[in-house]
Amino acid sequence: MRKVFSLLLYFIVEYYEFIITVPDVSLDALTYKLKELGSLGLYENGETLRAYFEHTNNIEFLCDELNSFRRVLESSGLDPSFFFTHTMLPARDWNEVWKKGIIPINAGNAVTIIPPWERAEEGRITIMIDSGMAFGKGHHETTRTCLARIEKLTPAHAGKSLLDIGTGTGILAIGASKMGFSHIVAVDTDPIAVNAARENIRLNRTINIDVKEGVISVVEGTFDVIIANLISSTLIEIVPEVVSHLSADGIVVLSGILAGEEDMVADAYLKAGFDLKEKSFDNKWVTLEFVCRQEGKLAGLQAGQTTNR
Repeated sequence: MRKVFSLLLYFIVEYYEFIITVPDVSLDALTYKLKELGSLGLYENGETLRAYFEHTNNIEFLCDELNSFRRVLESSGLDPSFFFTHTMLPARDWNEVWKKGIIPINAGNAVTIIPPWERAEEGRITIMIDSGMAFGKGHHETTRTCLARIEKLTPAHAGKSLLDIGTGTGILAIGASKMGFSHIVAVDTDPIAVNAARENIRLNRTINIDVKEGVISVVEGTFDVIIANLISSTLIEIVPEVVSHLSADGIVVLSGILAGEEDMVADAYLKAGFDLKEKSFDNKWVTLEFVCRQEGKLAGLQAGQTTNR
């Protein structure tokens, strides 16, 4: 899943706010361009992206860079038709404004995600997330859907193992721990995400989660459940690694798939020997659940070995 950096404005000062309308296909590239330009925080809401910069920035330079970036998108085969406006936000206590916008969120039937300054709700499984600068705060449909899928899988998988690929804040790994999985490994290539996940694991006192920085190959062993909330192209790229890390008859949950892209993701996993068990929709997002046949696993392992040579 794409990473959108959360707002971290702790001082009573002025900030530039950019409001950008961007096509989904170009959102990741534009997100990282804004980060490269020094954005203090990004907030995604549907097709609207809000970016914040210190008031000391050269606004003409920022606008020129964004306008020029359309050519980069076009040359990369991405949609360059994004539009933006900007304004100077008046001085205020941004930390308090930001905190007021972070509210408890329910996922599934029994899970509630809260920020560190909120009290846990009695009778529910509470996941405390200090969002920091990593994806996975519970506000996005795919995060909530993945937590609901973990909740549904738990009765048949209590005490079993789970691998969370692209863990972000660690929210899915923490949820799996609190819902009954016994051994969990969370992996991410982004050091910011790894640090955020470790801090959230500490906040939640979930001691059975091992967080690793790097690609999937740094993880050893196989798992009963693998979950990955990533963009479609990445989900397809990691098929061999998913197969090689999945136990016989294991379950794979894939999310972060835009409606219309689910067939190409499903085809990649069907060819690797998976059976599609369930498909669910939440607005424009699709979540797929697969089970791997033993004969399919062997074929997939051979494909993975060939790919990795």
